[in-house]
Amino acid sequence: MRAKDKKRKYIFFTLRNIIIFSIVVISIFYIIIFYHYYFGESVVYATEVSSPIEELTLSKAERIDIDSYIENNSKEGVKEEYTVEEVELEFITKYKNNASLPKGTLQVTQEGRKGKQQITTKKTYENDQLISEEQVSAKITKAAVNKIVEVGTGSGRASNYEVKVGDTVYVTSDRLSVMVEPSEESQKVATLSQNDELKVLEIKGEWYRIRSGSTIGYVKSEATTYRNYVQEEAEKNSSNINTSTSQKSKAELLSTLSFGMALNKPSGLTLEQFKTILSDSKDKNKIFEQNAEYFYYIEKEYNINGVFVAAVGIHESNWGTSKIAQEKYNLFGYGAYDSNPYNGAYTFSDYSECIDLLARVFVKYYLNPAGTSIYGGETASGKYYNGPTLSGINQKYATDKNWANSVYTTMKYLYNKL
Repeated sequence: MRAKDKKRKYIFFTLRNIIIFSIVVISIFYIIIFYHYYFGESVVYATEVSSPIEELTLSKAERIDIDSYIENNSKEGVKEEYTVEEVELEFITKYKNNASLPKGTLQVTQEGRKGKQQITTKKTYENDQLISEEQVSAKITKAAVNKIVEVGTGSGRASNYEVKVGDTVYVTSDRLSVMVEPSEESQKVATLSQNDELKVLEIKGEWYRIRSGSTIGYVKSEATTYRNYVQEEAEKNSSNINTSTSQKSKAELLSTLSFGMALNKPSGLTLEQFKTILSDSKDKNKIFEQNAEYFYYIEKEYNINGVFVAAVGIHESNWGTSKIAQEKYNLFGYGAYDSNPYNGAYTFSDYSECIDLLARVFVKYYLNPAGTSIYGGETASGKYYNGPTLSGINQKYATDKNWANSVYTTMKYLYNKL
């Protein structure tokens, strides 16, 4: 065989061997892949040694629906955003009768102290414009302390004496903080006890600058009392006390009623007049009738129209017949967000608590501009302030655009019962 032919044969066999070898390698590769795909174990590259991951829980009342969240945010121009903010947790006010105090006297025996809570809010935007905002959960991080107010039920009347600089007053609260400045956010310099004697050096709104022994600072005026023994004794001995001397007539009160009236002022109704307008056949469970006095007290405590607050409660609870009103003592649906109103609504131990709290919420957030001096030495937040009228409140308080008209209709109904 010639050398040239031998060379050709050698190249042929070499090429054939390479092809066969390649086919075998490829076949083995595919066999391995097939085996691992159908029979092999999964390989985990990252594990978490803990309980299984569940849906993100915001509260017992609300779970985020991930699919819904993605769907909503995938819509053209629409997106949702969840924010968490720490805000003040308002205290609850407890009322207690005290027969040793003259009738109509309100005396603070325990200061209310605010707590803290984390609020989770869902905001929905369309084309970068905020179209809805809803609270979906609240978590308490610091408990509030109840405010306790004793209500006089004894003989005589409450003194109308106004404290002046130079007067002596006495602490009524179980303890009273003395601050460097007339503000709850100021530094505390001392704590006084019930019945401690104070000298009034200066009056600044709801605060007294006082001296007690060597202590000088500011205290809340609501937690003090002026003891005018001469006047009190004269009232006790008087047999011709006319409790209706300051009562305004129906015509006078109706003349102040209008859709655009300022609601950060008392209505001027007496306690008896509140009892009259809130005694009604629609009040099947006698809730408003039996709690009429608290709508009168909030006027004296917080400078708000009590008829307005009553009308809101009547509107929101359908005269106290709603499930939230009956089972949670919540006449206003306070805390009841749209997605789960019953579970979100606050629970109170009695109706006086929700009436008092809602009055403070309206005064602090809706009815007064930021910085306005309000109850208990506090200043208004004004976060939702758009004017002290029904229309102004409606902008942020209720999603129902007809809310203001409905509340005003109820107010007119009540005023006309005088």
